[in-house]
Amino acid sequence: MDGVATPPYQSWLESFAVARGAMAGTIHVRRGEVLELVAALNIPPPVVDAVRTVPRGKGMAGLALSTREPVQTCNLQTDESGRVQPGARRVPVRASVALPVLDAAGEVRAVVGIAFLQEGDLPAEMTRALMAAVAELPPGGP
Repeated sequence: MDGVATPPYQSWLESFAVARGAMAGTIHVRRGEVLELVAALNIPPPVVDAVRTVPRGKGMAGLALSTREPVQTCNLQTDESGRVQPGARRVPVRASVALPVLDAAGEVRAVVGIAFLQEGDLPAEMTRALMAAVAELPPGGP
């Protein structure tokens, strides 16, 4: 991932995605008021470059940071809500969700993005299960 991947995060993301049938994903760790990319799976280099740092409120990850709630789209390719940044369409996936990882105080410490080939809204039960799973994200990294 061109010097961005942090080993504990990269291996965790790969296992997390495979276990859920996802085709792509990212992990951003909060550094002050921005998110920094620490792991990516099947994300094209131009997109990696565009999302190395994500400000609060920008794109799905930035919205998840702002709201402390999952942010999803049923089709990354056709979403016109303004939540999906144009460059994200270079990732050949459909349904996707940005999942905030909360610390003990309820603050966002990271955002995990995961995307699937199928189109459609993720059922509430699946979103809850994903939120529970991302809570296990290790604290590693610099």
